[in-house]
Amino acid sequence: PLEMSAKKHVPFLRQVVSVRKKVCRDPRFDDLSGEYKPEIFMKTYSFLDSIKKQEKEMVQKQLKKCRNVEQKEKLQQLLNRMTQQEQAQIKQQKLREKELALKRQRRELAKQGKKPFFLKKSEKRKLELAEKYAELKRSGKLESFLNKKRKRNAIKDKRRLPSQSV
Repeated sequence: PLEMSAKKHVPFLRQVVSVRKKVCRDPRFDDLSGEYKPEIFMKTYSFLDSIKKQEKEMVQKQLKKCRNVEQKEKLQQLLNRMTQQEQAQIKQQKLREKELALKRQRRELAKQGKKPFFLKKSEKRKLELAEKYAELKRSGKLESFLNKKRKRNAIKDKRRLPSQSV
């Protein structure tokens, strides 16, 4: 034990034994783990897609066989969640491909000696919206989409109007 003088005040937070503090590493934010690149990540873990597909089929089979109402409801929610995750992943993949195509296009223009051109967020949104409408028109769901949008806007407008009391 460490001997201390009785004539000096003992500090309030005295370290009895100096212990080395454990350094916790989080691989998500650590430089030692490398840089995150979505393309490499998707290639490395592409085998998970086939596993997820098998799990989804298994849940569908269980859903068909199930008789219990509560169990059936839980399985239905699980199936919905799986499909939503799948759709989100596909959407993200398409978005990534578009961005890569734009980058390639910019590089080509830069090689030709032209000045790079970057779209504003608002212009990107307009292009995405136009593309969405074109996709809906191709699939034939444009009218129903516009009708729903009209109804939604009408309800919003009704709420904003002051109540007319006689």
